Amino acid sequence: MPHRQSFDPLASRRTDDDPPLDVFVWGTVFLDMIFAGMPSAPKAGTEVWAEGLASCPGGIANLAVATRRLGLRTGLAAAFSDDDYGDFCWRTLEQQEGIDLGRSRRFADWHSPVTVSMSVDRDRSMVSHGHPSPVPASELIGTPPRSRAIMVDLAEDEAFGASGPTWVDRARDNGSLVFADVGWDPKEQWSPHVLDRLDRCDVFMPNAVEAMAYTGTSTPVEAVYALADRVPVAIVTNGPDGALGIDARTGEEVRVPSLRVHEVDPTGAGDVFGAALLVGTLAEWPLEQRMTFASLCAGLALQQYGGSLAAPGWGDLADWWTALVSDTSGDAYHRSLRRRFAFLDEIVPRVPVLACRRATATIARRADVQDLD
Repeated sequence: MPHRQSFDPLASRRTDDDPPLDVFVWGTVFLDMIFAGMPSAPKAGTEVWAEGLASCPGGIANLAVATRRLGLRTGLAAAFSDDDYGDFCWRTLEQQEGIDLGRSRRFADWHSPVTVSMSVDRDRSMVSHGHPSPVPASELIGTPPRSRAIMVDLAEDEAFGASGPTWVDRARDNGSLVFADVGWDPKEQWSPHVLDRLDRCDVFMPNAVEAMAYTGTSTPVEAVYALADRVPVAIVTNGPDGALGIDARTGEEVRVPSLRVHEVDPTGAGDVFGAALLVGTLAEWPLEQRMTFASLCAGLALQQYGGSLAAPGWGDLADWWTALVSDTSGDAYHRSLRRRFAFLDEIVPRVPVLACRRATATIARRADVQDLD
């Protein structure tokens, strides 16, 4: 792999008393097999060929890779098998991506969880297989490392628990901001008790479907207002319709559009949005700037095959902004882009020429799509 120079978006804010990590995450790492560019979903008794294939660490690794690519010092706690899939995921995350796996462990006689993701018509379907971690989060993590922030699933009982403090509470007591999202409820019960956990969170970032289901509202706008009454910062993402956000601390209310892109694979784009929002929050950018930056990062990820490995780095962001500034298109959309992303003009000149860029999928070497930006 070519040498990658680092760019630290928080360099001007660092002090000798800083925690060793910017963000700490816990969860399940899957080996992802991602099939994209499929003409249709496979029907019983048929075979469908996909245009693209990527193999990479997935699950919580999507989030860890996305934050690390954007320059944050990232720690991950997860169980890894000692099988070949586990070796591949560990090596990719630690050696290629530079993620701190000090709270992760290898286990014999436990095989790696696997997910097959199929991307069809701007959406994806997944088939997964795995078994619970050999040890609970409390044993794997112990006392969580000091970090500026943690990112968790609001519905995860091991993160919030029914009684007594969890590792999330200990991290928050030690100064970490708590960023939360929430996944699809497979039972579709959407328990309102899940939202009771928001009093232990600082930022909540569900998508529109989940936000409306949990709040019992009928529109994303109603959902974000309902959530803003319960958490300091509420963000609702709404796919191609952009995102809505309210920062109750500052009174900011923002709606940002999505980037117009040729979408290839949505796997991991939500994690990229959350990672970018975290960067902007730790850098203390205004809410609109944070959300605009997050929409850009997610849009760039959508143009690539590869889940975690499609997450953009600062080199990709610098390339995009440089190309936009050089573009002579005078239409209203490109003028809007140059206005909305003008804040990058103060950042991009500090980004090294060889700053981190996307990696191609390690097994499917030709999985990266080129020239789609």
